[in-house]
Amino acid sequence: MGRKGRSSAVKGFPEGPEASDRHSRIRRAVRALAPGIPSFEYSEVVDHAVGSPGLRHAAPETAAWLSLVAVVRHVHTDYDSLLDSGYAHEAARFFVLAAINATLKTWGCRRQVSASEASDP
Repeated sequence: MGRKGRSSAVKGFPEGPEASDRHSRIRRAVRALAPGIPSFEYSEVVDHAVGSPGLRHAAPETAAWLSLVAVVRHVHTDYDSLLDSGYAHEAARFFVLAAINATLKTWGCRRQVSASEASDP
């Protein structure tokens, strides 16, 4: 996925106590959402939530959930292969929905991705 090593000190992102508090809240939210997530995946999800420009203004809990789903989609499913094969994003998301939810469940996540969420960009 290539997201490892991202830092919250990206241009336009807050630094200092505000960033540290947000980072802590995201870490807690990821642990609450998926208490059984492996530590290396946990770090990937937190890094994605902290470093994603699209999530910079999202509530920490929202950033944690969206990042959790994105990491699972790209790392634990055939999503990228489907896109490479010419499938549209919406179709690829539909086909990997069960695999996403299965991974979330193994990590102790009680929340699942709905079909309508899977089709959202």
